[in-house]
Amino acid sequence: MSDDAFWRRPPEGAAPPVPAASPPAPEPYTGAPRSAPPPRGWRPPTVERPTAPRKLPAQDGERIDREEQAATILTKGMGIFAGAVLVVLLLIFCGRVLF
Repeated sequence: MSDDAFWRRPPEGAAPPVPAASPPAPEPYTGAPRSAPPPRGWRPPTVERPTAPRKLPAQDGERIDREEQAATILTKGMGIFAGAVLVVLLLIFCGRVLF
């Protein structure tokens, strides 16, 4: 019997199909089952409180600013140098192609 047999229309003149039996009425909800109480003296696990964090050393704002300025100058200098090298290489390669 194929899977589609269930969905086929009954032949002409056939008796109507017998309806399936209705499911029994549901039982009323009685609530969740009772649980056993915990043993006497039981306590939930506790977490120890950590100690207060230690104090960080003070920051030298002027020194941080000087080092940041030096790093900026170095970065910009390297960028200018790399750009100059690329321009020189571009001129050399273009000069060889044109001449």
